[in-house]
Amino acid sequence: MNDIIIKKILALGGNTEAVSPDKSFVENWQSIRFTHYLYDKDWDVYGIDQFYESNKELYHNHQEKFYENLLTHYFSTHDSAYGQYFVKDWMFTPFKEGSEDREEFEDLIDEDYVQEVVGISKPDFLCISYSYGYPDHYFVCTADPEPSNPTVYSTDHEVYFDELENEGNFEDFLDRFMTKNEFKEVVAEYLKGNLEKN
Repeated sequence: MNDIIIKKILALGGNTEAVSPDKSFVENWQSIRFTHYLYDKDWDVYGIDQFYESNKELYHNHQEKFYENLLTHYFSTHDSAYGQYFVKDWMFTPFKEGSEDREEFEDLIDEDYVQEVVGISKPDFLCISYSYGYPDHYFVCTADPEPSNPTVYSTDHEVYFDELENEGNFEDFLDRFMTKNEFKEVVAEYLKGNLEKN
């Protein structure tokens, strides 16, 4: 895991204290902790109108506190469907002899197709993220030839590994997500625009 990636994870609010150059990408990713969800830069301000209505007085009288509460609410492990991404760290081993995934997916996943996409024989995967959108699962291959910055692959639960897309490298994948400050700017611009219309 390279230094640029570590800095991006820190900027997104991840705890990287247990990351070590001696560990594999999988070990490092599994040691990173997020206490909140992530939101991509195409996020569609889900739930903001409702949050504003519930906190209108605070918005008009104490904006700093309004945004502090907003960030605390969204950047938590709330159970509202706000279009967030969930950070994951579980292994998926559909081609590994004797694995539970092999037993469950043996006749459901075309090994030749997956191998053609990732360029690795009998690949194992690490799920790094799940979302409410399409596609909804994101993986890296554990034997990626660039272990410090592996390629991210996406698939969806409806076409699970029947369709596998190359999403670019992990460093670029992290660029999809907003820091808390970027999130706040998006909301501030949205609310300002809405209030000017009304």
